[in-house]
Amino acid sequence: MQVSMTVNDVEVTEEIEGRLLLVHFLRDVLGLTGTHWGCDTSNCGTCVVWLDGEPVKSCTVLAAMAGGHEVRTVEGLAKNGKLDPVQEGFIQCHGLQCGFCTPGMLMTARALLDRNPDPTEAEIREAISGQICRCTGYATIVRSVRWASVHEAGTEEVTA
Repeated sequence: MQVSMTVNDVEVTEEIEGRLLLVHFLRDVLGLTGTHWGCDTSNCGTCVVWLDGEPVKSCTVLAAMAGGHEVRTVEGLAKNGKLDPVQEGFIQCHGLQCGFCTPGMLMTARALLDRNPDPTEAEIREAISGQICRCTGYATIVRSVRWASVHEAGTEEVTA
């Protein structure tokens, strides 16, 4: 079957099998390997992308279901060669270790900040609760999201 969608602001049309998962479409068909494929059970959250602006676990969505919709992957966060503040926060506050969970964390964090530009530590922890990081105690991830929040707002003090 043929599927067409917008991925990171680019229209794509491809011939696919109807049972192809969105995560595999993005990685194997489009070559967007920033979206990671982790647990294969929708528990880990490494495969989070946006579907029409909402975070979804792409291992639970058929590529055919994304037809006619807008998909944004971690490759679509940076704009005009400039990293998104969430990406910068993860660099500045060491929010990544091995990096495997990072794409899903970044996409989830960006969605949180789009809805709530000044989240508390508890709100950040709730937002990322569907993500599993095996390397950290989440403290640096929470600090990274707070950093992004503060720097987007134009202030300089991080309280998390």
